[in-house]
Amino acid sequence: MKEKGKPDPFLAAVCDAVHKRRGQLGISQEELAQRAGLHRTYISDIERGARNPTLKTLSRLAVALEISASKLIKMAEANCPELCYSEQNGGN
Repeated sequence: MKEKGKPDPFLAAVCDAVHKRRGQLGISQEELAQRAGLHRTYISDIERGARNPTLKTLSRLAVALEISASKLIKMAEANCPELCYSEQNGGN
């Protein structure tokens, strides 16, 4: 079970994947926000793990990041140690 105040490891990995992909493209948070039709502060909140983006938002971000949503999730999974899965499954 996740500790209170501690971010969900998989959410953190997804947020980090958004940040890394933005860096690969060499675009600013403002540019990403504009491409995705979101506010720049919302992008900042996502990248910091302060927001839990919906599937719709992840889809919009993926398009703006010139990547499929599934690839974005795969990037997160690759950067998420087994801890992500064991915590989500109650340690199983």
